[in-house]
Amino acid sequence: MADDTPTGREIMTWDMFGAASRAVAEMVADDYEPDMILAIARGGLLIGGALGYALAVKNVYTMNVEFYIGVDERLEVPRILPPAPDFVDVSHARILIADDVADTGHTLRSVQDFCAGKVAEVRTAVLYEKSHSVVQCDYVWKRTDKWINFPWSDKAPVARRDWAVKDA
Repeated sequence: MADDTPTGREIMTWDMFGAASRAVAEMVADDYEPDMILAIARGGLLIGGALGYALAVKNVYTMNVEFYIGVDERLEVPRILPPAPDFVDVSHARILIADDVADTGHTLRSVQDFCAGKVAEVRTAVLYEKSHSVVQCDYVWKRTDKWINFPWSDKAPVARRDWAVKDA
């Protein structure tokens, strides 16, 4: 499982990600057979892809939702960025929404609301879930209330953009 640093953060390494994503996939496989995986960009892209391979689901979609703008800094409400998935003729589908963390849960809730009435069933899978999340996820690798350093976002961006910040 994740190590705690002196700074009070969870640290996830690439090796831990491999083990964690496989563990989440096994939880899902024991209980649910999704027809589609909807990965929330950006943090959910890697777990969504890993779940797609582990669960033999080729229909993997992405949805970009902007909420965090820095460490513990967020917009007032999550904002779905275009293009949003066009769910045509999927009223029978079982969807698994994948993300890296359910922090406040508001991002997951906005995606659940987006899917409501368009598909048969929606479940959620995350690597981490925090106790104050408004969504209690169906499949969770670890629960924590610490800030998480993921291997894909723990370094400052290489690109120089005025708005780019580490961890967001």
